[in-house]
Amino acid sequence: MDQGNHSRVTEFVLVGLSTSWELQILFFVLFTLLYMAIVLGNLLIVLTVMLEPVLHKPMYMMLSNLSVLDVCLATYATPKMITDFLAELKTISFEGCMAQIFFLHVFAGGEMVLLVAMAYDRYVAICKPLNYAAIMSFNKCIGFLVASWVIGILHSLSQLAFTINLPFCGPNIVDSYYCDLTLVIRLACTDTYVPEVLMLLDSGLMGVTSFLLVLISYTVILVTVQHRSSASMAKARATLTAHITVVTLFFGPCIFIYVWPFSSFPVDKIFSVFSTVFAPILNPIIYTLRNKEAKAAMQKLKNQHISVRQMFQPTPVSTDMLP
Repeated sequence: MDQGNHSRVTEFVLVGLSTSWELQILFFVLFTLLYMAIVLGNLLIVLTVMLEPVLHKPMYMMLSNLSVLDVCLATYATPKMITDFLAELKTISFEGCMAQIFFLHVFAGGEMVLLVAMAYDRYVAICKPLNYAAIMSFNKCIGFLVASWVIGILHSLSQLAFTINLPFCGPNIVDSYYCDLTLVIRLACTDTYVPEVLMLLDSGLMGVTSFLLVLISYTVILVTVQHRSSASMAKARATLTAHITVVTLFFGPCIFIYVWPFSSFPVDKIFSVFSTVFAPILNPIIYTLRNKEAKAAMQKLKNQHISVRQMFQPTPVSTDMLP
């Protein structure tokens, strides 16, 4: 389409999760509480890992980085969604829309890589315990953390490269609560077949590959512990089942949305909420609160905090000592 006859879109209108005012008020309260829980829960994990020397291990270093990514993943769009529940017209500037797309793929791509690294860490710890210290060295752990951010940034830049220069000159209504790449591309005033194929190859392939690597790692772990005691098998099965549940809740919506970018489904909004809100709040529960070592470290920090507060509290004066 000839772009010269059309003005460039300067803002997009977000449809949101619902048009019902009553539901929007309910969602405002619900998502405000969920967002606060995500931030506080994940920051508590980061603080605990930083302050407790016993947690200065590869698994907990990656877990704290996962918490940082979860806070970022919940923050790039959720606060705006919450404020939009109270707004009659939900708009976002063109630059803000592109920023949301960029940060979504940075954090989501980084989390995919990190979940693969965490699954590999569990594989080494359970299947090769005698060689764990040699295989999962400090430098390798730092390498995994750096790789997760670098790959996330490169993945996002590759997505944004073929999106930001598309001609947006007509429709500007996005049927979501944030700028979803699959929806924004379709608003371009040109044939979007090639950009959608590139998006499919990039995001779809990355999501499917990462998910398969995680499942393969956990499957190998289950096969390995099957030959051990029944108690070890039951413990491993319970732990890995919880991990696989969280991983599926994160990867499932991403794979569903980006493997079928040419079509939109009514459940796309629900899947988006699962991956950006519910997955970040489940990670602290599954990966930390079910971990005895992490819970013990948190309890220790709590006791130290109580002790410090008691030290600075004024000592009450006995009435027997008054004249």
